[in-house]
Amino acid sequence: MSFEIKTLQEKHSLLKRMIRRTLSFIVVLMASMAITGTAFAACGSLTMAEMNWASAELMAHVDKVILEKGYGCEVELVAGDTMPTFASMSEKGQPDVAAELWANAVREPLAEAVSEGRLHVANEAPMLVTALGEGWWIPPHTAKKYPQLKTALDIMKRPDLFPDKEDPSKGAFVGCPAGWGCQLTNANLFRAFEMEKKGWVLVDPGSSAGLDGSMAKAVERGDNWFGYYWSPTSMIGKYNMVPVPFGVPFAGSANWDGCIVKPEQECANPKPSSWTESVVNTIITDRLKKPGGPAVDYFSKRVFPGPVMNGMLVYMADNQAGGSDAAVEFLQRHGDVWTKWVPANVAAKIFIALYY
Repeated sequence: MSFEIKTLQEKHSLLKRMIRRTLSFIVVLMASMAITGTAFAACGSLTMAEMNWASAELMAHVDKVILEKGYGCEVELVAGDTMPTFASMSEKGQPDVAAELWANAVREPLAEAVSEGRLHVANEAPMLVTALGEGWWIPPHTAKKYPQLKTALDIMKRPDLFPDKEDPSKGAFVGCPAGWGCQLTNANLFRAFEMEKKGWVLVDPGSSAGLDGSMAKAVERGDNWFGYYWSPTSMIGKYNMVPVPFGVPFAGSANWDGCIVKPEQECANPKPSSWTESVVNTIITDRLKKPGGPAVDYFSKRVFPGPVMNGMLVYMADNQAGGSDAAVEFLQRHGDVWTKWVPANVAAKIFIALYY
């Protein structure tokens, strides 16, 4: 008897869920159909850089789904990286969008391109992702074992604690891979602090995977590690890495923008400085900006919460998920976030594409 009651209860519960799902579909469908022909200008086609790091890969695919399913755009993703993508957008007007451009690396040429109307900053919010930051980091066990290492200046006095695998008599500072904007920044700061004279070598990790692997290997072995990274990222979140204050003030934008971010031949006398405030923008071309329309409006509104982005990056790393799969996971899991970026009727179209 109790088995029959339980079965009936389960059937009743299942029926209620089916009814709710059907009603939800009807509501969503009606909201979608409520879009009038003049609600939005035709979106048209656009090209977007898919940068070669996880957060930018996720962002590009989220944008692609929302713009295509919600607004009817045609979005082509093209391979990108900070410096070559910016140069191509500035000089050739292609691609149309760089969803996640770390602007500090190109501050002066970006300002010039914006003032001349070739490029535009699309996001209205100060930050594209909250809790962003770049700088130098050490593992939590290093910070705990050596509490006297409070700043980068303190660490520079102890190269013996961070031996380079090629020459253990030198300390290893892990910089950025070649081609990244931060490669120039770290190389010039390395010179500004005269770290070579203090017994350090600047290590090129070779690639994003090399940089991650260097950190992961050191932390998991309990070794010391000192180098560059940024947040929010799965690596910083996974290993609870500790940001290191530089121990000197920011030396001014003339030093940073006029020297630190430039090639060595254009930065003869870099001054020691803390890291400049990180600025990350969505950049669009004038071709996309001039007619306006739904894509431009969308880019102006989207902001990823840092903890949400961190969680998604951990998901991508743990599941070896690419940008396309991660975008679907984000859209299904975090409707409370992205539905604030679009009108309700557009959100309805996206929900239909996701679930029906």
